[in-house]
Formats: sequence, structure tokens, C-alpha cells
Amino acid sequence: MTAMNLKPNMHRAKNLILFLGDGMGVSTVTATRIFKGQMEGKPGEETVLTMESFPYLALSKTYNVDQQMPDSAGTATAYHCGVKANYGTLGLSAAARRYQCNTTIGNEVTSVLHRARMAGKSVGIVTTTRVQHASPAASYAHSANRGWYSDSDLPADARQQGCHDIAYQLVHNTDINVILGGGRMYMLPKETRDPEYATSSGDRLDKTNLIIEWLKNKRGGLWLHSYSDVCPTMIIALFSGLFEPRDTRFELERNPETDPSLTEMVEKAIKILQKNPNGFYLFVEDKGRIDHGHHDGQALYALTEAVQFDRAIERAAELTSELDTLSVVTADHSHVFTFGGYSHRGNPVLEYTDYLQQSAVPLNSETHASEDVAIYARGPMAHLFHGVQEQSYIAHVMAYAACLEPYTDCLLEPGPELDHAPSVLPSSLLLLPTLLPALLPLLFA
Repeated sequence: MTAMNLKPNMHRAKNLILFLGDGMGVSTVTATRIFKGQMEGKPGEETVLTMESFPYLALSKTYNVDQQMPDSAGTATAYHCGVKANYGTLGLSAAARRYQCNTTIGNEVTSVLHRARMAGKSVGIVTTTRVQHASPAASYAHSANRGWYSDSDLPADARQQGCHDIAYQLVHNTDINVILGGGRMYMLPKETRDPEYATSSGDRLDKTNLIIEWLKNKRGGLWLHSYSDVCPTMIIALFSGLFEPRDTRFELERNPETDPSLTEMVEKAIKILQKNPNGFYLFVEDKGRIDHGHHDGQALYALTEAVQFDRAIERAAELTSELDTLSVVTADHSHVFTFGGYSHRGNPVLEYTDYLQQSAVPLNSETHASEDVAIYARGPMAHLFHGVQEQSYIAHVMAYAACLEPYTDCLLEPGPELDHAPSVLPSSLLLLPTLLPALLPLLFA
């Protein structure tokens, strides 16, 4: 009966949310479904993940232009910018070559996030990795190498040819309203001590504090390094928090006093972005440490991250409406993670894969896989996700649904006006005195 009553939402999307489970292939989704159910004391197989409740489904072909087995940079360029790209490159067409700075100029491609900001929407990035990592970086950066996080990573010829590192581009390319994740070391000079870890410091050679640069001319903007500094009712227009020098911690190792969960970051981001009457675009990634857990051959870590990822999707669904918000869940690539055998119903999904899973060919780092990944969608124009599509198709559907470039003449009518605004809107100026002790060591060290 549910299928019989399913009708496409043909309205324009006011809000766009793209959820990216890095390395979350279909086998990982299946194992996560069972694992989540078993965490709740059930056999597991009958469990329905939040993403699986989305009514529309497609498959995404993940190859890069020059690689059958893709990486997170080329794939990110596809789903963010709408063009297939080369392995290891960010925000550039396939005319650019990895490591060759001089192939950057003229080959830049723009993301849906950037186009949404140019159209007057608020935009945000939430990730459990460093915010300069491949998946989020393709939404704002144009780089011939995904590894140029800081200016200290740029080779001499790239500096001479005028290329900028990814952290620099995070601050200067697109006016991003909300930035939550890790990666603060790439924003700070080498002379600056990390505010949390005495043995860690910044990574920049140019002596520039990019946190101060980001705060310039941003009225009411705040930048935090610890989640304990976040007031539960804080709703401000500009908000950034980098909670670790590099990637955030695995969910199993997270300190809830200082490090937010992915779900908490998503909730905070949505409540901030919803203040804009023109709508918002939000990119949410569990790089997760899903991908990192698989690379390490540790299924427990990967699947725990995937469960947290699904909880973040559930919380976002509670805070938004499918009447005006297009939500898309997908993966950049799969992993060679399988589980099989003639196991009985309710068999613990980690029975043979706990901590260090079995491998036919043990490697120092388990590899990506090349098969298609799933796309789950709900909301305005979600029915356009159907069949088997190129990964770049994702960006085109999202841009079309919101009538963003190059589809400003999409002729889609707005849906019903809904009130997503938080009930409490305290002044950021009133909160600032309580936050200054946490900010001062980071800003003026």
C-alpha cells in the first residue's frame, strides 16, 4: 500500500542535505543494518536503517576518469561538482593532472555548495575527518593534489606557480557559514601550540592564523576547539569548530565531554542554517571513520561509525521536512568488505570480523572496491534518483531540485512554507563573554 500511495514531490527544494558515508558500500550497509539491530537485542536482519526508509533508490558508478578503482577526491568532485575527475584531484575537470599545479587554472569546476551560497542560501560542512580532507574539500577547493592540506605540503613548483593549499582555500574560496570537524593544525602557524595537546602545534609555514582570517568581517561568528564550550541553546549565524588537530576520534574512542558526535554536529549545523529564509545546503560526511575502519581491517570500528551515521540521518529527518528538503544519502566508493558463509539467523555480524577481520590477502591497508554504491533519496525531486547513474548525476539532480546554476530556469514551484526556525534565538553577543576563555588561547597564541 505504501508503494501504491507514493507520489513524486514536484516542488522546488528549499533545502539540500547530502550525506556521504565514505567507503559505505552495499555490504557495509547490510552489515550495519544487522549490527544496529543486534545492538538493540534483536536478531538484526529485520532492522530498517533510516536511510533505507527513504522511498527512492538508485545506483552510482564510482570510477574516476583515469582509474577503475576510485579514490575519495575524484569521486567527491563528481558528486559535488557534477563532472567526473581524475584520481587524487579536487574540484577540477579531468583536463587537470594530479601534482601538476599549472593544470589547475581554467579547469576549475564549482560545487553545488558554492552555487547554493551564491544563490543566497546558507551552507555548511560537517565531517568526522579533517575538514580539508578529500570529501569535504571538493565542495570548496580546486587542487591538483588532495594531499596539499597546508602550505607546508605544497611543493616548491606549486608555490611558485601560484597554487594555494586546501586550508587556505577553505577560508578564501567560499563563504561557508558552518564548518564542523577536525583539521585545526592546518589552520595554524607552526609556532602556535595546539590548545588541547601540548605536544602538537600548527603546520603552516606562512605564519598565517587562518582561524583569525576566517573570523574577519564575520559579524557574530565563533570558532571553537572544544565541544564543551558549546552552549546547548547556542544558535548563531556563523559557527566553526575544529575539534582535533587532524581527524576526529573514532566513535568508540570519542570523549563526549570535548568531542561531539556526528549526530550532535548535524543537529547544531541544521539549527544554525535553518535561520536563513532562503534555505540551506549541508554536506555531512562520516569519513568515517567508516572508511578508516575498513582500511584498518577493523569491522567493529567501521560498523559502529556507520550506525552513528544513520543516527545522524535520523536526527536530520526529525529537524527537517521532506516537503521542502531534499535529502540524499550515498557513498563515494565501496570497500572489499564481505561477510558470508552459511550462518544462522541472528548470527553476530562481528563473530568472525571483530577488531581484526579475516582477509584472503592481508595488507597494511585494505583497499577500496570498484562496484556501484547505493543512492537513497527523499524530498522534492527525489524521484529523479532512479536506475544506474554516473556519480556526477547526483550534483545535477540536487542543483536542478533547488533551481541552482545551471538550472535557474527549472520552472519548479516552491513548496508549502514551513517553519523550521528554532524556538530560542539567543544573541551571540550575550554568549561571547562565556566563550572568550576558550577562544583566546587559540586565536592569539
